[in-house]
Amino acid sequence: MKNSSRTARTVLLGAICTCAALPLFGQTKEDIKKSFNVGPGGRLTVESDLGSIEVTATEGNKVDVEVRFSPRHGSQRRLEKFLEDFTVDFDQRGNDVFVTAEYDRDLGDFWDSFGKYVQVEFMITVPKKYNVDLGTSGGSISVGDLEGEADARTSGGSLEFGNIQGAVHGRTSGGSIELDGCIGSVEVRTSGGSISIGRVEGDLVAHTSGGGIRVEEVLGNIDAETSGGSVTAALAKQPDHECILRTSGGGITVYLDKDIRVNLDASTSGGSVRTDFPISIRGRVDHHSLEGKINGGGPDLILRTSGGSISINER
Repeated sequence: MKNSSRTARTVLLGAICTCAALPLFGQTKEDIKKSFNVGPGGRLTVESDLGSIEVTATEGNKVDVEVRFSPRHGSQRRLEKFLEDFTVDFDQRGNDVFVTAEYDRDLGDFWDSFGKYVQVEFMITVPKKYNVDLGTSGGSISVGDLEGEADARTSGGSLEFGNIQGAVHGRTSGGSIELDGCIGSVEVRTSGGSISIGRVEGDLVAHTSGGGIRVEEVLGNIDAETSGGSVTAALAKQPDHECILRTSGGGITVYLDKDIRVNLDASTSGGSVRTDFPISIRGRVDHHSLEGKINGGGPDLILRTSGGSISINER
């Protein structure tokens, strides 16, 4: 994460924040605070080797960044040693703000000194109309209500989004994903947790290898897949492309508005298929599968499970 174009390096000396290319030294607890005047529509980019990130929106035209350090288990000596090797750089280009945090010690010592003894938190406020691009290798990420795009990536924590008026992209290797709502397209993926999503006014891709998927309402196309739980989703608007819901470890429940037209292709190895809708059947009738047209047919609605029943309900 080296960046030759850095324009500011934050260094703590005692309890004072100043810009200089020096290591961080602390006594009891050293926090970094920086503020930037920006306009609506800019972008905050955070790339950190570790730590959790929390972003909230305000009515002002500032980006305020606070980086908090606290010892775990009361190990002040470990915190002081950690601050010697942790640097945070800030850069502003027009209405865009960049935050880069690096931990410069050997990987072999990284988990011992940071994972057990030091907690790092990025607490950030941005204008209401702003975009965020957030990445960390060791913590959760939270984004509040925002009028802009939200992109979040972590290797070791959960992702939480409020109501986002813009596209949402989220990826984590070790936690759950929650999204209150979105006006725009959504793509979220996790290898180790559940996915819970509210109303999406756009297309949705939601994949997980380790939990259930619940979607309150989709006004676009949906691609939802899990290897470790049930899938529940509601289609509130006529899709214009193929929709897929798939699981290897649970049931599938789909709610359709009464006028939605799809070609149903539902199959299960571990349960039955039932529907509230009249179906124009093609082929033979099978307790474990159902194929046919709902309301005259339309794009394919593909439902697959190896571990439960399938239910297609009218909203």
